[in-house]
Amino acid sequence: MILARQKGETGFSYTIPAVNVSIDPPVAVVDKIVDKRKTREVATAFAQFLFTPEAQREFAKVGFRPVNANVAKEFSKQYPKVSNLFPYTAIGSWDAIQKKFFADGAIFDQIQR
Repeated sequence: MILARQKGETGFSYTIPAVNVSIDPPVAVVDKIVDKRKTREVATAFAQFLFTPEAQREFAKVGFRPVNANVAKEFSKQYPKVSNLFPYTAIGSWDAIQKKFFADGAIFDQIQR
């Protein structure tokens, strides 16, 4: 959906499964880097900004489900509630998930054929 939107493609149908996995990408301020570059203040502000309603709206506009409850309500038609949302750790480690789903020839590639 994200790629199709970027290409200007519209009018396609898609299904959001009732069972889905919650993937919470981490964000971090890396001490060694920010101390060396003296960018701690701006890096911390940016990391905090990512969770603001303004940033969450921008993420939602380009295809990412918002985590902010109020923003999620605003985009409820685009992102209907998932009835069974479970953490990625229920599937395994990131390494295991990468190999099973996203490596060359893995499940994601097979679906796209």
